[in-house]
Amino acid sequence: MAQQDKIRNIAIIAHVDHGKTTLVDEMLKQGGIYRENQAVVDRVMDSGDLERERGITILAKNTSVRYKDYKINIVDTPGHADFGGEVERILKMVNGVLLLVDAAEGPMPQTRFVLQKALELGHKVIVVVNKIDRLDARIEEVMDEVLELLLDLDATEEQFDSPTLFCSARQGIASYGPTDIGIDLTPLFETIVNYIPAPTGDCNAPLQMLVSSIDYNEYVGRIGIGRIERGTIRQNQEITICDYHDPEMMEKGKIVALYTFEGLNRTPVQEASAGEIVAFSGISDLTIGRTICSPGEAEPLPFVKISDPTIEMTFSINDSPFAGREGKYVTSRNLRDRLDRELLKDVSLHVTEQGTDAFNVAGRGEMHLSILIETMRREGYEFQVSTPRVLTKVIDGVRCEPVERMVADVPEASVGAVIEKIGQRKGDLVSMTPVGSRYRLEFLVPSRGLFGYRNEFLTDTRGEGIMSSVLDSYCPMKGEIARRSTGSLIAFETGEATAYGIGGVQDRGAMFIAPGAPVYAGMIVGSCNRNEDMAVNVCKKKQLTNMRAAGSDEAVRLVPPRVLSLEQCLEYLADDELLEVTPQNLRMRKQILDHSVRMRQVMKNRQSGK
Repeated sequence: MAQQDKIRNIAIIAHVDHGKTTLVDEMLKQGGIYRENQAVVDRVMDSGDLERERGITILAKNTSVRYKDYKINIVDTPGHADFGGEVERILKMVNGVLLLVDAAEGPMPQTRFVLQKALELGHKVIVVVNKIDRLDARIEEVMDEVLELLLDLDATEEQFDSPTLFCSARQGIASYGPTDIGIDLTPLFETIVNYIPAPTGDCNAPLQMLVSSIDYNEYVGRIGIGRIERGTIRQNQEITICDYHDPEMMEKGKIVALYTFEGLNRTPVQEASAGEIVAFSGISDLTIGRTICSPGEAEPLPFVKISDPTIEMTFSINDSPFAGREGKYVTSRNLRDRLDRELLKDVSLHVTEQGTDAFNVAGRGEMHLSILIETMRREGYEFQVSTPRVLTKVIDGVRCEPVERMVADVPEASVGAVIEKIGQRKGDLVSMTPVGSRYRLEFLVPSRGLFGYRNEFLTDTRGEGIMSSVLDSYCPMKGEIARRSTGSLIAFETGEATAYGIGGVQDRGAMFIAPGAPVYAGMIVGSCNRNEDMAVNVCKKKQLTNMRAAGSDEAVRLVPPRVLSLEQCLEYLADDELLEVTPQNLRMRKQILDHSVRMRQVMKNRQSGK
């Protein structure tokens, strides 16, 4: 068990793709957790399949390294704005943060968000300018931008004078000056040990520990993770569980197993004292935000308020003609149990039941919910989801909607197109700054204005633009926003798509399916060139006759179909459309499958002015 003054608890915070996980990799290597001949995987902390595929951190991870006789507990946090709830609660476990900033990009929207949270908690900050080996690095400018950001966020004098290090996480080097040549990460370790304070708390006082994170294991059930505020926790100890926001709540429990973090492993221990970050099991209904105390000494700790969700989708059982063909879990009970399990570890998620077969699932952004959908899909769930909707609030009697602060880094030639498109989506240009041969544009845009925009943005910038956004505030509703300028091509009948059928309709828009694909009436098979839906027969077969006409034997030339990813499907959906999600397929469809019923509904909507 490490002495309290030899422990340092830090979190690594940054915008997405600024190098957090790569830096942790190098700290682990240089902290000596690997054998000399051990095979080492890059981004070892991103253990989930989706994390490795997408190159992003979704869940906060705990690890530790040894430097001299110090134990440094490290929390690697997500950088994407949609997983900000992870960052908020994790910051309660640490005494200081490493703020990573890309030497070329500088502070971005999520940098502001995570730094603000750290400053509010009074944490000490070590600024690390990463990727100094980039050819387009602008180190001096980025340092000025970080200082401006600290001023803007009302940092204390001590926080403003935070030490700055210069680093290349990929090379595993750090230095005290921008022109110094680093050898290894020793300057970083030294700064952590000397600048970040050791945790406080009386080891002899009654036990008090806030549960900041939950893990799940099939064999032992729920595993609570948190920092011991005071006292000592022991294996097989009787405890009291209480909740700051529910004074009536008082339950007894027992610590069955106790672990500390050593490198990438959880090491079983008999006891741990104040300041240490530990994991424990034995409490079946444990949730995030509960406080673990000594029996009869219940003193709950306040839990950090998690920002409210901003968007919502409806998850419902699949009722398409192809329902139940591919999924392992298809009933509403399966869906309910899975969403309940997700709520245990994701504090930013809200679920409300809508009737017997549908659930409104609210999260922090499209990415947040799309990760959940993809995870469930891979687990064998089959269901359907609606188009995303923003969650509004009534403030002083006025209905308000969430507004995002969006930053776009674009080539000079694309500036006009981006400003025009964001203007159409009710966004306001806040600033425009030249950065080398490119421009950095900052907008305040309603969250619903960004639905479906990412693909347009990539087209307008020829794939060279970078955009990111984070929730800024709530403002009065800004009126109607046109989401999509095209209609859908809808299958007229159920069957198998043919080359002849697709060849006959492909001039009407972009197709989403290839010949041989099974389709059903009401399923979306492509995007229409016109601003209206069109029913098409993609199952049509060529009639065989004994008559021969000029050109009848010409080969059908098919344009390759446009295969949409999950995010692209969600962006494409109109209000009267659904996405059918199965382990093998993503199919978009109309809510009303029957063509004649759908047409009657369209006429009714036109007459009522909808």
